[in-house]
Amino acid sequence: MHIIVGLRNKGDEYLKTRHNAGGIVVAEIVNSKKLEPKMDKIFSGNVFSGEIKDEKVKFVLPELFMNNSGASLKNQSFTPKKLEKLVIVHDDIDLPLGKFKISFGRNSGGHKGVESVIRAVKSKDFVRVRIGICPVTPSGKLKKMESGKIPDFVVGDFKSPEFEMIKKISKEVLSALEVLVEEGRPKAMTLFN
Repeated sequence: MHIIVGLRNKGDEYLKTRHNAGGIVVAEIVNSKKLEPKMDKIFSGNVFSGEIKDEKVKFVLPELFMNNSGASLKNQSFTPKKLEKLVIVHDDIDLPLGKFKISFGRNSGGHKGVESVIRAVKSKDFVRVRIGICPVTPSGKLKKMESGKIPDFVVGDFKSPEFEMIKKISKEVLSALEVLVEEGRPKAMTLFN
């Protein structure tokens, strides 16, 4: 069974922040599938049980702060085979807004939520769906910002058109997850990266 976790900060004040892009995408997917949440103490959050291509899947939206995201997985035992079915969906400042990329076995890239997950599962060998949040110039290049401004930027709210872009990308992410579950990670990475 695949476990798909949308990283986010708990609390209404963070609902539309850039740092919550992963949680926003997963919430859109579970809403599109009309899945009902169940508060689960083991996962420290809301769990939605569903299916993708006839395989049972658990979607998890932790009720934690981002830097403690790994606590939602610390009570699971992950063999290498089970880790391959773990998918972490999160924001990425190094990707353009409206784009996403599938990764596997990579370091956190400085993302505190991903670092927390790596510590909790004692491995970096899991799938990550990285949701781009970086604004782009009219020519399509990333608008690089000073590292000191990044923390305020990621906890800032999406502008309305940006939020709609993130919600819209959830359909593409679901398509990628369908390929991932049915045909495997290499095929999903080939088709969607």
